[in-house]
Amino acid sequence: MRYPASEKLEIIRLVEGSHFPTKRTLDKLGIPRTTFYRWYDRYLAGGPEALEDRSPKPSRVWNRIPEPVREKIKDLALKESDLSPRELAVRFTDAENYFVSEASVYRILKSYDLITSPAYVVLSAADEFRDKTTRQNQLWQTDFTYLKAFGWGWFYLSTILDDYSRYIIAWKLCTTMKTEDVTDTLDLALQASGCDQATVLNKPRLAQLSFLYRRHLKRNSYQRRDATQVLEHLGNF
Repeated sequence: MRYPASEKLEIIRLVEGSHFPTKRTLDKLGIPRTTFYRWYDRYLAGGPEALEDRSPKPSRVWNRIPEPVREKIKDLALKESDLSPRELAVRFTDAENYFVSEASVYRILKSYDLITSPAYVVLSAADEFRDKTTRQNQLWQTDFTYLKAFGWGWFYLSTILDDYSRYIIAWKLCTTMKTEDVTDTLDLALQASGCDQATVLNKPRLAQLSFLYRRHLKRNSYQRRDATQVLEHLGNF
């Protein structure tokens, strides 16, 4: 049972003015001694105001990122302003050997007012694609997936997926994201599919890896004469 501060103060004064021992008085009132002495200690330390119920809350959040680490993440974000929260999380974990999630980096940047509004308007997604693929090898999608192996370091899974069948045509596990990793994966896909060449489709919304894909795939002349096969890089978001 919870007592308001006024009743706690009245009980304290009854016990102080009683001619009976404290234990006997508390037994008559039905108040446990531990409860009474907890009230009494608060009363002696802070007066009647200290008898008000305090909302329970932890003194600190157990998994809160320490302030020095938050400062380092902020400094990295200011130095590498072109990186997204996801890329910053990967870069920081790799450089500092201290794991932070993409969500944590986003919250930290938001607390410092470092999250800018998007430079483009996000449109609502339709129920289905307007231009649907009608056969295999008409549209490919590529991506790099980041994999952290403790004790080994970072690995990057380069994949090429057929949009129509949703089948992964080719994949390669890499230790870097260099030009050769991109072109080697595409060579594997061309061999597996029986196609000779591919056309690269520019995607203006792509970030870091888009430029690498477009530049080096075009440099290696991955062009199909009938332009029916398109390589679309979805990027890491």
